[in-house]
Amino acid sequence: MRELQAAARLPWEPGATPLMLAPMQGLTNRALRALFIERARPDVVFTEFVRVRASARKNLSENDRREAMSAPGGVPLVVQLIGADCGALLAGVRTVRDLGVEHFNINLGCPYGRMTGNTAGGALLRDHSAVAGMLALLRREISGSFSVKVRAGFSDPEEIFPLLPLFGDCGIDFIVLHPRTVKQLYRGQADHGITARVVRQSLLPVIANGDIFTASLGREVLRETGAAGLMLGRGAIADPLLFERLRGRQPAELNGEGKRAELGDYLTALLVRYQEIFCGEHQILCKMKEVLCQVRDPEVLDLARELKRSKSLAGFTGILADQAR
Repeated sequence: MRELQAAARLPWEPGATPLMLAPMQGLTNRALRALFIERARPDVVFTEFVRVRASARKNLSENDRREAMSAPGGVPLVVQLIGADCGALLAGVRTVRDLGVEHFNINLGCPYGRMTGNTAGGALLRDHSAVAGMLALLRREISGSFSVKVRAGFSDPEEIFPLLPLFGDCGIDFIVLHPRTVKQLYRGQADHGITARVVRQSLLPVIANGDIFTASLGREVLRETGAAGLMLGRGAIADPLLFERLRGRQPAELNGEGKRAELGDYLTALLVRYQEIFCGEHQILCKMKEVLCQVRDPEVLDLARELKRSKSLAGFTGILADQAR
């Protein structure tokens, strides 16, 4: 009965292999998510992490509230929360739930800044009892799906394995695993051998995340790990059609000219949306350059570098216009 209830809560169709857009701070805002839904339709999309503050009149910022309410096109939206205070997280869940949100995720993997030094994000992996208490408390308030996005450990990639029964006992519905440690940041390679072991040892669906930059790599990860689905982050930000390439609806490989044309078209459409939600030329340009920082394909790196050197929106759009000719 418990397994049937959990399956009914999942934000993807039974029997499907979901392809999810990862939560990426500074990137997966409502404008970018809407463009991805329009052009590539991920099966599930995640917000950037929502910071829940313990001592504030409003525990969520106005912008985070807008982000949590933005779920166009009928694609399930998962709101990812990050924080250290259980009471504040509980209040945050209630706040977001009252906005109509069904699906929640807790960040147990963020490797940056305050999130590792303030017993939140990836730092929580050092205290399993704190994780268990937090998850059990939040599960009681969440009627939709409840998931974790987790690293393989804080400093040791074996740390994930004692957590697996804990996740099940706390009523987690699925696990998103990035198989690096928190201390690794993004150095080295994501070890999907760990993903395969987690899949074998967990009773919960496992979504594989990390270093999936091409359709062939994605299919290989699915085949070799047995994961229930994939979460695409940096690879998708660089190439939104990666979702459709994995489905076989877009060519897996293009020549250099085709790649440049696709990138130019994507950035042109995203720029229109960014001008609607961000204020001022400097902020818009910075946000566009954050996207370009994810581009790694050698055949389009020269275009990405030229765009990143732009000092004005006029210069940026001029380069895009030249590219489209």
